[in-house]
Amino acid sequence: MLPRDLLNHVENRETLNRLLDLGDRAIQTWDVVCSDFLSPPEITEALRVFGKMTEIQVLAWGGYEQAERQRLAIARSELPLDTSMVSLMPISISGNFLFDTATHRDFLGALLGCGIERQKVGDVNVLGEKGAQAIIVPELMEYLQIHFNQVRTVPVKISAIAIEDLKIRIPVTKELTSFEASLRLDAIASAGFGMSRSKMVDLINSDDVRVNWKTISQTNFQLKAGDLIAIRGKGRVAIGEIMITKKDRYRVQMTRSV
Repeated sequence: MLPRDLLNHVENRETLNRLLDLGDRAIQTWDVVCSDFLSPPEITEALRVFGKMTEIQVLAWGGYEQAERQRLAIARSELPLDTSMVSLMPISISGNFLFDTATHRDFLGALLGCGIERQKVGDVNVLGEKGAQAIIVPELMEYLQIHFNQVRTVPVKISAIAIEDLKIRIPVTKELTSFEASLRLDAIASAGFGMSRSKMVDLINSDDVRVNWKTISQTNFQLKAGDLIAIRGKGRVAIGEIMITKKDRYRVQMTRSV
């Protein structure tokens, strides 16, 4: 049995406990065992916990390098482990959305409305008027082909696609430097995303802003070097070096990915 005392100070205790159960199974059976899809905070915590163990290894993979939601492959340390062992099913959700535009929330809501659980679905990438692509656990494919037939008012067709046919937009990065009176979230994020402070306040108050993958609703939340700010549909801003100038202002280096 893998040690459960490692769960004493984790935030995602229930998820980590399930992952340790999978780890026990991987040790006993000598099989590579895959978890459901995990959120970024769960992945980060899982990698930290499993990194303390020598008898087992893990690999997170969601189909492509920038995937936000990923499955964890767990195996004994003696076994080979690579991304091909993470079981994934990329799918196309095709339909004519020219006159009824659907958002990420619409596609995800329609998927979950079929009665499936969130952890069975990885990233969903919207392709505009042609529909979307998603990554799911393979065992759901047949079920979705039968039960998933509409997003908003648009009839859709589900089909399997090859992993190389995923239409992934490579993030464009931009280096920024901002001089701020404080390290408040609303101040730094508005500079990083190039929008007004009042607009950023609205996004924070609407729970649309995440720091290190946790939703933050306090505008005065204090940032630090290494933090990652994410806003769905607007990209991410990574906080780099922070220095104090001679005029007691903060010089903040940022990298924006869109």
